[in-house]
Amino acid sequence: MNFRYSIQPALWAATLLFTGGTLSAQQHFTIVKSIPVTPVKDQHRTGTCWCFATTSFLEAELIRTGQGEQDLSEMYFVRKGYEHKADKYVRMQGKTNFGNGGLAMDVMYIIKSDGMVPETAYSGQPFGETLPVHGEMDAVLNGYVEQVIKNENGLLSKAWKAGFAGVLDGYLGKVPASFEYQGESHTPRSFADKLKLNPDDYLAVGSYTHHPFYESFMIEIPDNWLWNSIENVPLDEMMKILDHALETGYTVCWDADVGQEGFGWKTGVAMIPVCDKRELSEEDLAKWEGLTEQERRKQFYDFFSPEKETVITQELRQEWFDNYKTTDDHLMHITGTASNQDGQKFYRVKNSWGSEDHIYGGYLYVSESYMRAQTIFFMVHRDAIPRSIADKMGL
Repeated sequence: MNFRYSIQPALWAATLLFTGGTLSAQQHFTIVKSIPVTPVKDQHRTGTCWCFATTSFLEAELIRTGQGEQDLSEMYFVRKGYEHKADKYVRMQGKTNFGNGGLAMDVMYIIKSDGMVPETAYSGQPFGETLPVHGEMDAVLNGYVEQVIKNENGLLSKAWKAGFAGVLDGYLGKVPASFEYQGESHTPRSFADKLKLNPDDYLAVGSYTHHPFYESFMIEIPDNWLWNSIENVPLDEMMKILDHALETGYTVCWDADVGQEGFGWKTGVAMIPVCDKRELSEEDLAKWEGLTEQERRKQFYDFFSPEKETVITQELRQEWFDNYKTTDDHLMHITGTASNQDGQKFYRVKNSWGSEDHIYGGYLYVSESYMRAQTIFFMVHRDAIPRSIADKMGL
């Protein structure tokens, strides 16, 4: 996925909201569980949330396993990901997805095939920029593979992969064959081996009724160019896995839909309030009738403290996925839990849209209803899955 917040239609909240006949000030959150993670980064004008979120997740895993705070290179995964995507796209004669988006499992695949490197060895910004901008590069790479597929020579040239790598070299810089890190010489392979993160220890988990529970299936979303599979469990058990992971000190890499009005980046809150005037008190219903349509929408989407949220059942979740209401938009990193002033549970989520001038320093608070509805899947260490559920999954 490749969502970037500069095109996200978030609403900026007013200072007060009436709901249930009362005035509610902005929500205040108390952190209940906070797992150590690395600082917030900014993917800036790129579609690379998949590698930023997964890299943040891996950095948290390194902290959890006693290896200290490391700064891994996101752009190395972008670079290698493009190489693998181009190869598959050409082999499929253009009948698969090619672009800047991706999934958490892409990073695990790249670690197995190409290793990984620290940020100091590969920033992906050879001209000294401080923040990445990939629009031109993405367009050039897309045009390149399209011309390769047209194949006006009749046979594929043996030079096309070298040419493709040359474009990546120009925009992102050449990948070092070896580098120095903390007083040691490494290759990408030896560096990955040193950190001892086994990609096979991580599983993607979702909940869908169009496939059998407790079996894996290839998730049908456009950015799944690798045709990766996820584990399928009932919705309540998916949430139990998430909660158990956080409670026992494991963070979670989250693939979600952030294109709905309930996702408020500027306000730092994601909720799915009940948007039905039948749920209003008589007093609020009278006020409702006097509002414009714009005011009515703000009534429910100011993200302050709606008393009720939509109840997300297994059936409703599936309906939203089937009808494209829940789509593969963005990856983020779930790092803990919190509660608001009413005691309502939220998940504390680290984003990759920078921290400067943001209300919660680059984090947002996601309600249980939003998590149940808008999760495409999440990735977690297999040891974070409760044994009773893992047995059903055959793990």
